Formats: sequence, C-alpha cells, structure tokens
Amino acid sequence: MKHIVVPLIVLLLFAPSFAANGLARNVVIDRHEVVTRNNPHVNTLDTLSAFTVGNGHFAMTVDATGLQSFPERYSKGIPLGTFSDWAWHSFANIGNYKPADALVTKDFGKGHKELYSAQFKKPGRQRDASEWLRKNPHRLHLGCLGFDFPNANAVTHVQQTLDMWTGSVHSRFIYNGQRYDVTTVCDPYHDRVAVSIHSEGPIQLLLHFPYPTGGHSDDACNWNANDKHQTILKVVNKREATIDRVVDATRYSVALNASADADFDCQQNKVSIAAKANDFSLVCHFLPEDSVAIASSREPVSFKAIAQTAISYWEHYWKLGGIVDFSHVADKRAREIERRTILSAYLLAVNDAGNTPPQETGLTYNSWFGKFHLEMIWWHQAQFALWGHPELLDRSLSWYFKAEPMAREIARRQGYEGVRWMKMTDPSAQEAPSNVGSYLVWQQPHPIYLAELLYRAAQAQAKNAAMDVDSQSSVTPVQVLQKYGRLVDETAEFMASFATYDTIHKRYILKGCIPAQETLPADTTFNPPFELSYWHYALETAQQWRLRRGLTRNAMWDKVLASLSPLAYNADSLYLAAESATDTYTNTRCTSDHPALLGALGVLPDCQLIDDKVMSRTLDWVWQHWNWATSWGWDFPMTAMTAARLNRPETAVDALVMPMQKNTYLNNGHNYQDNRLRVYLPGNGGLLTAVAMMCAGWDGSKEPNPGFPRDWDVRWEGLLPLP
Repeated sequence: MKHIVVPLIVLLLFAPSFAANGLARNVVIDRHEVVTRNNPHVNTLDTLSAFTVGNGHFAMTVDATGLQSFPERYSKGIPLGTFSDWAWHSFANIGNYKPADALVTKDFGKGHKELYSAQFKKPGRQRDASEWLRKNPHRLHLGCLGFDFPNANAVTHVQQTLDMWTGSVHSRFIYNGQRYDVTTVCDPYHDRVAVSIHSEGPIQLLLHFPYPTGGHSDDACNWNANDKHQTILKVVNKREATIDRVVDATRYSVALNASADADFDCQQNKVSIAAKANDFSLVCHFLPEDSVAIASSREPVSFKAIAQTAISYWEHYWKLGGIVDFSHVADKRAREIERRTILSAYLLAVNDAGNTPPQETGLTYNSWFGKFHLEMIWWHQAQFALWGHPELLDRSLSWYFKAEPMAREIARRQGYEGVRWMKMTDPSAQEAPSNVGSYLVWQQPHPIYLAELLYRAAQAQAKNAAMDVDSQSSVTPVQVLQKYGRLVDETAEFMASFATYDTIHKRYILKGCIPAQETLPADTTFNPPFELSYWHYALETAQQWRLRRGLTRNAMWDKVLASLSPLAYNADSLYLAAESATDTYTNTRCTSDHPALLGALGVLPDCQLIDDKVMSRTLDWVWQHWNWATSWGWDFPMTAMTAARLNRPETAVDALVMPMQKNTYLNNGHNYQDNRLRVYLPGNGGLLTAVAMMCAGWDGSKEPNPGFPRDWDVRWEGLLPLP
C-alpha cells in the first residue's frame, strides 16, 4: 500500500560545523564515509544481530540468510518480524466487552469523582474485560519469507552486511556446500520487500504465515494453529501469484512477482516457491484487503527498480538530514558514540517513521501487545526534528487529530477541560486499561513540545531559504501554527484544569497522578519535579503559540504559571522524587526506575521553578547512588542532557556510555534492555536527541559543542538546538 502523507517540513542543511575551539570550519563531512564505516556485519547465525529493512510504515527483519528462514531460532533474539502500521488483529470479543466495563471510580480530593480505565484482579466481568481490551487489537505478523532450509546448522561461511547508505542487506553463505548470494531491500513507498538471489544450488522459498499469539511480548507467531486461519493461493501465471489471507475478521493479501518461472504451491498456510533458475528475484507485496485489485492492475515492479528507488531514498535521507563525525576525537568513547548514533538514525527511520506513534520495539516484534505508548513518543521522535527530518515527526504527530475525540472523552469523564491524552493505545486511539498508565500525565505536554520543535524547524528552513541556500519547498512556520494550534490549546486546557489550587499554601499543585518514575502511587503522590517543570514549559509555550497566532494570553494559564509549585528539595538540598516523597533518599523505591527528577532540567530548559545548584547536587547523588540496573535505555541520554545543561560535559559523555546492561547497544544498533526487551527504540531516540543537544546546544548556550569536552573536535552538520 502506498502511504499517503502530507510532509509538513523538509529541512535542509543549515547549521555550520564547529570545532571544539568554537571556530566555524568550512569543512564538508564525507557523509558516505561516516555512514558506511558504521555498517554492521555478521558472520554467524547471531540471533541478536538480525537486520531490518523498512520505510517507517513497513519493515521486515531478516536472519543471516538475508530472509526469514529460521523464525523459531531467532524468536528469543531479534525476532524476524514483518509488520505494517495498518496490520492489526483482534480475537473474537465473545463477552461483548466495552471500555466502560473496565472503568473504576477514583477520588483524588479535587471535588469531583474521576473514572479511570483500570486492570482488575478479582475474577469477573471487569477483569475479563480489562484483559481483553489490553490484548486487543494487537499488531499482526504478516508472514515469514525464507529459504526452505530444514537444517540451520548446515548454513556456514556467513558474510552479511547491512548497507545503511542504500537501505539493503547483502548476505553470502554456504548451505550444504553450495553458495548463495542474497540482496534484500524494502520499497521506500510501499509495503513490499524485494530479494535477489544468485545460487549454486536450488532456490526453494517458503512464505509461512503464522496465527497471532496475542502475547504481551513475543514474535506474534503461533505456528501451531493452522485450523484458525486460511491462506488461499491464486496462481496467475508462472511468474505471478496472489495470496488471500483470512485471520478471523482480518483480511489482507500478498502479491508475488518473480523474475523467472517458478512453481507455486500452498499447503497448511505455507506457500512454496520453487524457482526454475539459479538467478532469481522475487517481489513480495503486502496489501490491505481492498488493495489487491489495484496492485494486480499495474505492471509488475522488478527487484532492480525497487533497489534503485531505495538507493535514491536512502541517499536523500543521509544527505538531507543531520550528521555527526567523531573521527577527529582521540578519546576511544567517541568511536562508540558515533556507531550508536548512526545505527540509531537508521533504525528509527526504519521503525518509527509511520502514520502512528511507534511501539517500543517498532516494527521488529511485539511488546505490550504491539500497542504504542504516548509517553514514549517524545523519546522516539523528538530527534527527527533535531536531525533534519521533521516531516517524519509530522507523520505520527498528525495522528493526534484522530485521537482527539477519544482524548476529549477521557478528560470529560474525569471532570477536566480540553483533552487528556491516553498512555497505551492503538490506531483507533482506544485507551488500554492499566493500573499505572491510566494515571500518568507526563505524556500530556508532549504534543506541545513536539509541535514547538516542528515550528522551530520551519523557522530554520525559512532562514535557510532567506540566505539563498538551495532548498526544497516546505510549509511556513505560520502553517505549522495553523495545523497544530488547536491541539496545543486543547492540551493546555487540560493541563491548567488538572492543576489543583492549594488554598493553604496559595499555589497550584499536581496530584492524583503517577509520575514518570512509576514506583510512586497515584493516591498519595503530589508535585513530582519533572511533571511540574514540564507543566511550566508547556503552558508557557502554549501561551507563545497564542501570541504567534494573534491571540491574547490565556488568563487561566497565566494564573497557573504564576503560582505553580517550585520543585521540592530536602535539608541536604537534593530534589525529591515528589514533594510527597520525603523519604526519597532512604527508600529504595524512590531511587529505582527512571531518575525522572533529572529530566526537570535536561529534557526541559531552565525555568523559575528550578535551582541549578540544587540540581547539580542532585545529579551528583543520583550518579553515585541510583539503582541504575532498574533504569531504562532513555534514562542514560536523559542524564547526559541534564549534565550538559549544567556545564558538565565529561559527565554527559560518561552517561552516554555508562556500562550498564540497559545501556547496551547491539551489533545492529538496538538498545538491549533484558531478555524480554531486546529492542528498545526510546533508548535509540534518546541517544539521538542527546547527541544533537550536545552538539548544537540549546537556547542560550554559547559554547560550540557544549555537551562535549572542550578538546573533542566533534564535527556536525544539519542539527538543531533544543529549547
């Protein structure tokens, strides 16, 4: 399917490259060299080094054969997924469960009752409903295309490379003594993969379709349920076939186009393709139910044509966006930071650039049933605006318009104004029940922050155009305001109404919420520091958006801003995890999970609520004593961002490469967390955001490369600063 999107902004290269001494250099970075020297290689069936090709909407992950020949072997490593942002499935709703069945009434002392979508432990309809609603819909695995090789141990002499410059995987191996050369590529604009095979032996391919598992975190492949789904093969001729898939109420199709004659056959949800030549290519096009007729009416597209389109697309991606070159830095940490950065830029373009917010594991395998988390969208996608690809951020941010009616209903049933963005959801924007997620609020300001980044990117592009720099057309900052102004206003309306006025201390507080540090309870927690700082930033930014649109400041928002609680700290001048968490530094519950208190200055700019000296002391304590093993991948770049704003570049660098398991970056660039989450893209996105900030700085920073030590000659182009 061709994904129709309206690019909001195309940002060109405008930022100069700086040396560590602050002098602008008229140097041209060899972008091809930077990217290709970081291409990952594989010489075994390494299940944690599977490579992915994709376009942001659709992706396929392949094993060492260049295809998906051994999905069960890789299922506990990097699974061999084939996913699209349109492909979802639900099991039959036998109980006729409705969202209202999973609601619980809460009273947080705000003068009104609030209804939250919750999970239930007691057997009965509420528990059954909440479990069904969490699991459904779930992302659907579209099928594994691989060699029909029964013995993985017969694969030897593997030489495989992911060429990020062209978006292709090149694989060479020997199977049973016969050599195979395979090139795999994804169409940048359609849900189709193309593969070219040159072999000494027979080419027998297998397109194997699984039934969904509905699992919380797995490869979404149930290979033992052939009676629950159907695969209908229609052979057009010796080189073309179509496949109709029936998976309960879900329908989709696959169109196959081969370069040479082949025999097609179907048995028990397996379509075999026996090539009649040793030079053979195949295009496999995955389509929603109503798209086969359109696809079949067109002239078949060749592997060569798709590969050439991919080359053009990826060269454009790498040449247009930001780039960082660490090759002039002697410190050995720099080489690893560059590797992680370039691989992350590829992985997020492949997995995160769709028409909906991405799930934590992108289009690689399912986590949290394949659903996406809106508190994570900032960590996934803020980087696109900073790295010269704001149009990729605009795709998913546009989805918020679809979610707006549901978000308005959530706010209404809880007694608030505006829209309250859900946490865990799916393309329909239905809120998934959760005893944690439903009480989070730090996802609320994200649309304001991300819209502001799009506005700043549009400003930068306009400045570039005014300097007579060659550029593509893009919308203006005014058009960004026009598009997102209402969402900014409605988001701020909720935020202002959510703040509760404390008549005793004559201030606004935040209560009845679980902070980003999810170890604190909603019933008793108030004034978490990151949320307070974020409320201040977002409400003030929303006011600026009103002024830019010729409107007056909102009086209620100003009232909240003027009296918002400062960040609470203890007698040792250390910020508390929440004002209510007076035992922050003696209770391990408060020093585990996300050190979100650091994000109050780091992710966010300095403001009147923050004392920099207190934050610096807090950073010192967190650095030395935090239970880092319980943290997550984005916590390390977040810490680096805090250190950078506090003028502590050595600490910032150390944070990026802290030797903790959840700060591990695999050979393929994925941010490994644990046995469940071998892929964690918020860590990759956080890294890109931190590196951009450490290079380009933030509003008011004066030093070049302010987040890196002064003797680091980090060279970069096309990056934007943070607010």
